[in-house]
Amino acid sequence: MEKDSNNKHLPDPENPYKLLDLKLTKVEKWAAGVPAVMAAVSDLIGEKTLIRGTRALFKMNQVGGFDCPSCAWPDPDDERSPLGEYCENGAKALAEEATTKKITAEFFKENSVYDLAQLDDYSIGKMGRLTEPMYMPQNGTHYQPISWDDAFKKIAAHLNALATPDEAAFYTSGRTSNEASFMYQLFAKEYGTNNMPDCSNMCHETSGTALRPTIGIGKGTVKLEDFYDTDVIIIIGQNPGTNAPRMMSALEKGKKNGAKIIAINPLPEAGLLGFHNPQQISGIIGNGIKLADLYLPVKINGDMALLKALELLLLDFEKKSPGEVLDHAFIGEKTTGYEVFLKQFEAYNLEELATASGVSAALLYEAAQMMAFKKRIIVCWGMGLTQQPNGVDMIKEILNLLLLKGSIGKPGAGVCPVRGHSNVQGNRTMLIDEKPTDEQLDRLQHFFGFNPPRKHGYDVVRAIKAMQEGKVKFLFCMGGNFLSATPDTTYTAQALRKLNLTVFVSTKLNRSHLIHGKEAIILPTLSRSDIDRVNGTHQIVSTENSMGVVQSSKGVLKPVSDHLINETQIACRMAMATLGNKTVVNWQLYHDSYDAVRDAIEKCIPGFENYNVRVRQKDGFYLPNAARDGQFLTKQFGDRAPFTLTTVPDNTLAPDEYMMATTRTHDQFNTTIYGLDDRYRGIKNERRVIFMNQKDIDLAGFKAGDKVDLFNYDDGIERIAPLFIIVAYQIPERNTVTYFPETNVLVSVNNVVKESNMPASKYVKIRIKKHDPEIYKRINQL
Repeated sequence: MEKDSNNKHLPDPENPYKLLDLKLTKVEKWAAGVPAVMAAVSDLIGEKTLIRGTRALFKMNQVGGFDCPSCAWPDPDDERSPLGEYCENGAKALAEEATTKKITAEFFKENSVYDLAQLDDYSIGKMGRLTEPMYMPQNGTHYQPISWDDAFKKIAAHLNALATPDEAAFYTSGRTSNEASFMYQLFAKEYGTNNMPDCSNMCHETSGTALRPTIGIGKGTVKLEDFYDTDVIIIIGQNPGTNAPRMMSALEKGKKNGAKIIAINPLPEAGLLGFHNPQQISGIIGNGIKLADLYLPVKINGDMALLKALELLLLDFEKKSPGEVLDHAFIGEKTTGYEVFLKQFEAYNLEELATASGVSAALLYEAAQMMAFKKRIIVCWGMGLTQQPNGVDMIKEILNLLLLKGSIGKPGAGVCPVRGHSNVQGNRTMLIDEKPTDEQLDRLQHFFGFNPPRKHGYDVVRAIKAMQEGKVKFLFCMGGNFLSATPDTTYTAQALRKLNLTVFVSTKLNRSHLIHGKEAIILPTLSRSDIDRVNGTHQIVSTENSMGVVQSSKGVLKPVSDHLINETQIACRMAMATLGNKTVVNWQLYHDSYDAVRDAIEKCIPGFENYNVRVRQKDGFYLPNAARDGQFLTKQFGDRAPFTLTTVPDNTLAPDEYMMATTRTHDQFNTTIYGLDDRYRGIKNERRVIFMNQKDIDLAGFKAGDKVDLFNYDDGIERIAPLFIIVAYQIPERNTVTYFPETNVLVSVNNVVKESNMPASKYVKIRIKKHDPEIYKRINQL
């Protein structure tokens, strides 16, 4: 346990090292159904908001209502269900926003930061909504109340005392609205830095890094309606049943219309296998619908070998049926590098690729056969790919596959990165980006009249290192739970504690508030579902979903406190306090009017013409997407999409090593723990578990239920995650899965995805040893 300069014990950055009461239940082969409805209702009851929350649920994702604060799956362009356009986890997210439980100044007076840190993340998150600004003085033990004016004065004093603007960093969570995001990044740029790490740096930065140079846009190319009328849907490294449950309705519709579904994942997730639609009789009392026609149990990071094997097989099908498998007209008109791409397959062998992937040659042949004579193919992926060290290359390989088939830029075909948080894509569109382009900065300069900084800033990983090295001394977090979301927890905690000031804009308490800088401020804000009144007018904000639709969101709940301020006004007030008469931006105008913010966005970001009118239309509007229309406007290759040469990685493990991937439980969204029931995987009342293949358990001399400690030795540093329970599971040999954030401590800050610099949390080499009660002494010495 660390001590500060005054020899005072500091709160541990990890969840408490204690076990609860693990109960193994049935592993499910289908998702949703009545249990999902009951779980949603249970959370509303638990948050003491059954009537208030239920009323709000019927406004969530509805026209004239508010956008779900959970995932970014799009709402239907056609009719929306009157029974409710939400899923179980969306309902749980709303329950925590609509809760009647409150955290007041009296709560912080009675509970020290050290005492709060002894609780697990689940318990911390269930305390209720934050109600007023709080301040932690240097060497303090308890947060104490502070006025909004004094909070902004203190923030301004710290920012203006820095030697250079680049000693500050401004983090953004994916729930922040377009309006707040735009004003936030505008302040950072006028202040003088592009240090804007954001949650995209940890989830889909890899997708954008792969897509922009190949198809000209860092977003997906399909609409929701494409799922309804397609031939093949491939889901790779993504679990829709937990991470985007409303996606299953689209898969169900596509399946009923004749689509085949191929699921590729190390774990046979329930949401990949079957779906009981709770809005249909067949989903309540019937057998539901089988989703995956074929499940391929790929090894962790065996995806590249699998994709190469499918391409090898498709080329063989083409030789036997010339002109019927590959789209040669598309390849000739729309691509470049085809001949060089083909030549590599002279060196590949199907059996070797099958072994490297962990999937039998017979299953690979069956998958290729499903695709061979089809042209409308959609490929979806999530962090199972983006958090691999070669994730950029794997997504480029997916594009290679689609380019061979001509399956992109046409109806029923294309790429679909399934985004996590509800406006993470909108944040990037609003210029939340540590690497803005000159064109973007030129437009800001032309409209606002100041010259934004041109030097690229820090992403999340680089920001953590800069904090550790003393190059960043101030961190402002617009939402999120920075500590628990990031890798290498011990290293990150040390970095945060070196900062002069940490500021967190939050709706609820989380562990990042407890592992803070020398001084810390918590600014409580309105949630998406709260009524937001500015000068007496009920405001709308806007968000962008995974498929590029910008739509309005209007809160319906009376805020739990009169002391909450919306995020747009927080950004504006910070700007006015910090910049004073040096600013050339009319911050007061934007503070008082979201319409004025949208007018500014319209002038600075292409695609937002007539923003204030179109955002108020029933279904919002689509942003331009040339790749969706079959135009691949790349800087290097003009109007052609390049075939990319990639390699199959060597995933050799030492005899006592295992590959580990982190994942969420079903009762979790990002770092928010809704409950302790990972219902689909059969894990109840415990999070400190490690899923292992039974053969590996036997070979290592363990038994299911044994207590073990987990170790990582990247960079020559010992990292320890103690006290986990072994659970036997259907998973490839030498592969293991654990929950995050409990094992983030094992993810080295240097274990990153090439090119995108994201933490490679799905590719961690570990050793597993019998639990040693003395292990905590070693942890305290790290």
